[in-house]
Amino acid sequence: MLDWQWRRFPELTVDELYRVVALRQQVFIVEQKSIYQDADGYDRGSHHLLGGLPGEPEPFLAAYLRVLPPGLKYPEASFGRVITAPRVRSQGYGKTLVEKGLSFIETHFPGAPVRIGAQHYLQRFYEGYGFRPISDVYDEDGVPHIDMIR
Repeated sequence: MLDWQWRRFPELTVDELYRVVALRQQVFIVEQKSIYQDADGYDRGSHHLLGGLPGEPEPFLAAYLRVLPPGLKYPEASFGRVITAPRVRSQGYGKTLVEKGLSFIETHFPGAPVRIGAQHYLQRFYEGYGFRPISDVYDEDGVPHIDMIR
């Protein structure tokens, strides 16, 4: 069972931030071979969800996403950087991340539409949460993406 923690950027400890950056680089840059600027300027204004497991000498970051308030990136609320660590995949944490992200948005930004830039292969997954495509497929850093809204 993961320990779920919401943090604003200033609340992240140095160690938590390091684990977030390391996981995002491991999956999005190295595993998916996508060369891009991860520090995109949106982290400071976002809410960060960390799903961790206790460990020695430090906890293990197993799952992560960030929620962007309306007006930060899009007029709508958004979430992104949805990620599970390779060693814990197929345990349902991706679904839990999306559900927790949507619940957070509904609580903190009631009535706000939600817009995401999803990796295209996940379109059906997000349609299961009520998202619908609003763009054609486009290339973002070598990975096919599609904009979706709910």
